[in-house]
Amino acid sequence: MRGNEFADLRAFVRVAEEASFARAATRLRVSPSTLSGTIRDLEERLGVRLLNRTTRSVALTEAGARLLARFKPAMEEMEAAVGDIGRLRDSPSGTVRLHLPRLACTTLVEPVLGRFAEAFPDVRLELAVDDARTDIVAAGFDVGITLGELLEKDMVAVKLGADIHQVAVASPAYLARHGTPDTPADLHGHRCINWRKPGSGKLYNWEFMKDGQWFAVAVEGPLTVSHRDVALAAAAQGVGIAFAYWSDRWLRPKVETGELVPLLEAYSPPFPGWHLYYPRHATRTPAVRALVEFLKAEDARRCSAAFLQGQTAGEAREGHGRKPVRKPQKRAARREKRPEPSHRDHQKPDPGQRHDRQRRAQDEALQHE
Repeated sequence: MRGNEFADLRAFVRVAEEASFARAATRLRVSPSTLSGTIRDLEERLGVRLLNRTTRSVALTEAGARLLARFKPAMEEMEAAVGDIGRLRDSPSGTVRLHLPRLACTTLVEPVLGRFAEAFPDVRLELAVDDARTDIVAAGFDVGITLGELLEKDMVAVKLGADIHQVAVASPAYLARHGTPDTPADLHGHRCINWRKPGSGKLYNWEFMKDGQWFAVAVEGPLTVSHRDVALAAAAQGVGIAFAYWSDRWLRPKVETGELVPLLEAYSPPFPGWHLYYPRHATRTPAVRALVEFLKAEDARRCSAAFLQGQTAGEAREGHGRKPVRKPQKRAARREKRPEPSHRDHQKPDPGQRHDRQRRAQDEALQHE
């Protein structure tokens, strides 16, 4: 059957259903005269009259009734089959593989897994939670989440969440025993908790900024971990000074309860935070599009909730209201292994910037020893 023959037979079915050329023409979005000509041509090809027409009514002939009884079910089945293929193309289903660091999972994805599963029950989400830097294309992932400074140029990136910053922290008891570092150089005289980067085997050098320039400090101490939440737990127990991303899940609660005291904040500006990314030239399936749009919507919802709770929109996205600082020199600073200035080389920050709560915490700790 040629395409125009199917269209003509479909037009016949619509006229039979409506018993009116005018109403059928409206459904088919053609003029009544065009539709009348289509039916006349069909009757001439078949050699039989299908419809009896008067100025007031349209009725099926015996041949027309027999054709309608045989062709209409077949037409409806074909239309349903085409519709099913279209829904398969447009409806999110199948597997989406997402690679992301542990903190990004805890902050951005884990809290919304239930809502995603409810919204897209036919999508199977596979999470690979791993702090190691990964080539998502080579590893077979559809989407990844990483820090803005680590994005490759051939990726499409979507910002998620606020800009972030890292901060050194220690317990009041530790500071009471060992004192408070005033500059990053002072860390050389402290017990620090190292972090070994998963996938690289290298110890991470703590990064700070002074006079608009990033520099790295290699620290030493009694403990090395592969996950920073473990470092924070150890720091809260007085093991030493930890260095971690500011997060509502792991760090903020310990600071608010007084378990940990932030240090060297003047040297720790925010920088571009988490980004969802995927290959620029890859074909995105409906399931991948669904995940991307869902996480974007959840990010907007979090920002709105933060605004309604009394924060400004800028504070919600810019990391406690401080302007983010990009880190173009970050990796170069590591390669050059710039020596950290000595105590005498540093200009100490304004003492007024020190936290009064640090002194109070140290005094309280001394009273209890």
